[in-house]
Amino acid sequence: MHPNRAHTSRRNFLKSSAAFSALTILPSYIALGNKSSTGLAPSEKVNLAVIGIGNQGGNDLRALFGSGHCNVVALCDIDLQGAHTQASQADFPDAPAFTDFRVMFDKMAGQIDAVLIATPDHSHFAATMLALSLGKHVYVEKPLAHTFGQTERLIRMAAKHPKLVTQMGNQGHSGANYFQFKAWREAGIIKDITRITAHMNKPRRWHGWGNSTTAYPSEPLPAGINWEQWMDTVAQPHPYSQKLHPQEWRSWYDYGSGCFGDWGPHILDTCHRFLELGLPTKVSALHRDGVNHSDLIYPDASTIRFDFPERGPDLPACEVTWQDGVKNKPQLESEFSEPVTNKETGEVSRGPTTLKQPGKVLYSKELTFKGGSHGSPLQIVPREKYKDMRDQLPKFSQKNSNHYANFLLACKGEEAARSPFSVSGPLTQVFNLGVLSQRFGGELDFDIHKKQITNNKVANALLDPAPRKGWEAFYAL
Repeated sequence: MHPNRAHTSRRNFLKSSAAFSALTILPSYIALGNKSSTGLAPSEKVNLAVIGIGNQGGNDLRALFGSGHCNVVALCDIDLQGAHTQASQADFPDAPAFTDFRVMFDKMAGQIDAVLIATPDHSHFAATMLALSLGKHVYVEKPLAHTFGQTERLIRMAAKHPKLVTQMGNQGHSGANYFQFKAWREAGIIKDITRITAHMNKPRRWHGWGNSTTAYPSEPLPAGINWEQWMDTVAQPHPYSQKLHPQEWRSWYDYGSGCFGDWGPHILDTCHRFLELGLPTKVSALHRDGVNHSDLIYPDASTIRFDFPERGPDLPACEVTWQDGVKNKPQLESEFSEPVTNKETGEVSRGPTTLKQPGKVLYSKELTFKGGSHGSPLQIVPREKYKDMRDQLPKFSQKNSNHYANFLLACKGEEAARSPFSVSGPLTQVFNLGVLSQRFGGELDFDIHKKQITNNKVANALLDPAPRKGWEAFYAL
């Protein structure tokens, strides 16, 4: 293809996102006639564009910029007049601002090395696919994508572009727990894990909505909001309301990933990676409370169990149980609880301990480990067991780049990204399956080779639902 014609085709795609079948996607340095973004010298700063600049996106933006490794060259948000986006715009007044990421790329692709994508869950996919096709490094908030099929496509797209850096925003994956888990696993301290319990029991936005929510609410659209763009690929668009934008979207099956998709990436990431869990053969909804019978929002509480098959000599079959909901709290089994001395009688006893802070417990044949969320390190429980073996525990690095600096340093070729799509993609697919279990209840049998749910046709169709008209092109990139 002649370079000028490639450039024209790219612009047509960005403007219309239609008539894609005849278009060949080329790296940005060919399609746009610019230097490849993978050729940064270590001394250079990464030119960063940001899609989704309010709330978590604003926090990510400030953290990336605060690392000292990037310039902010473009901002994009569907609501540039919203109160939640004003701080980011004020912090970077010289960065051009857009309400459509396609227009941003059309006008500025040649000036962008990397992209932060921090939009609601349902809209990660299209922007990420386009950014990768244009040769841009990408940092995407968790969970990576809203559906199993979208995540599968992102994994494949990243594999096609091995020189591009990808990172999911599970920030704890660059914290102490990452380096500890890795060191303890390599030293054989963590092995033969047969059960894991994980939980998050804080109140969520949708708690109490219950069956009073029978339809999507509708409110007048405030000036300045590009609602068509907010809807993104979702096949059944819904009217604007404050129960969708700017922060309530996580409550709804069509747009968010509930508590599990929100907190699971911060709790189960190291377990999934270093125990090589892969994909489960069965997901079971053991408990659901406050189920919305209109099939719109997540339950108030749920307990779901994943059955992972044996994966190696010291990687036996493993049950992973997730609990959310304010009162749906797990307990640490009594033999692993700390001894309690009765002040009056002097008697020492143990009893089940209710786990309060978000976290996890790993049960192996010989040891039990208790940990929190994000980068919190594991503890061996009970404490007397830890005291017996603390001198033989391997040391691990305590001075490392944080998740944001790690991404930008990887863009410059100085480090390897710690949560690339090859790692965070399969992890996300566990969440994609888990939220379907929360939605449908019962048991979902999953064929890990064909990547299909074999006993529920409706749930299986939701692994990879078709996008709405006009957004199909992103699925063909």
